Amino acid sequence: MKEIRSKKFIFYTLLIISALVIFFPIFYTISVSFMSEGDVRARKLWPSDFTFSNYGSAFEQMPLLHYLKNSFIVSSVVMIGQLILSSLAAYTFAFLQFKGRNVLFFIFISTMLIPWEATMIPNFLMVQGLGWTNSYAGLTIPFFATAFGIFLLRQHFLTVPYELREASLIEGLGHFGFLTRVVVPYCKTSFITLGVYSFLTTWNMYLWPLLVTSDDSARTVQIGMKQLRSQEVATDWGGVMAGATIIVIPTLILLFLGQKQLQQGLTKGAIK
Repeated sequence: MKEIRSKKFIFYTLLIISALVIFFPIFYTISVSFMSEGDVRARKLWPSDFTFSNYGSAFEQMPLLHYLKNSFIVSSVVMIGQLILSSLAAYTFAFLQFKGRNVLFFIFISTMLIPWEATMIPNFLMVQGLGWTNSYAGLTIPFFATAFGIFLLRQHFLTVPYELREASLIEGLGHFGFLTRVVVPYCKTSFITLGVYSFLTTWNMYLWPLLVTSDDSARTVQIGMKQLRSQEVATDWGGVMAGATIIVIPTLILLFLGQKQLQQGLTKGAIK
């Protein structure tokens, strides 16, 4: 009994230490966003006097609301596009029978081994040729098809009882009706997981928006954050951290609300 208690104590102690290490950058970012310039230079961990002037400075130095709107639109469109295309492709690989289905699926999944950087230049040339630079189309459409989303949904689709498919055939439901009325409600946890994952991934994207945007019309908030740093004058770190705090709040809220579904969805199809 004492051995079990000692193991639990060590386990929870390591968990607490890990949580503190992971959370410290977020805590320090929020703390600096309320500091005066003197506190920042003194490298204090906690502001001596709380000030909200850094948040006003962040909005003055860049069109933060415009960038937030762009990021929200781009992230939402990518999320919806991935959910639609991934569900249709996953349904095909899970329920439709055709020659070479498994071979085609594994070939498609093997694209996950290709680094995104290796396909960036061809994708950019394609977007440039279509005239999609500085537009929402160039920021969203290249990310609609994702091997991870198809794999995640397919694994969960395979757990759908075959009796449900037989019942839907008796009711006269076609493939689209079976997908929307039976499969989607049954696998909603995986849909939430993919939605949260795709939204957070797109929200935090930096390199691709930097490549395909050259003005503020469709520029996302991650690119706009760079405007808060200047090479000519000393960087206003209080304003930078205030901007970073505003940017990270939506992702923390979404992650907090979808944490349970995210954990369930990633393991739902592991056991059939």
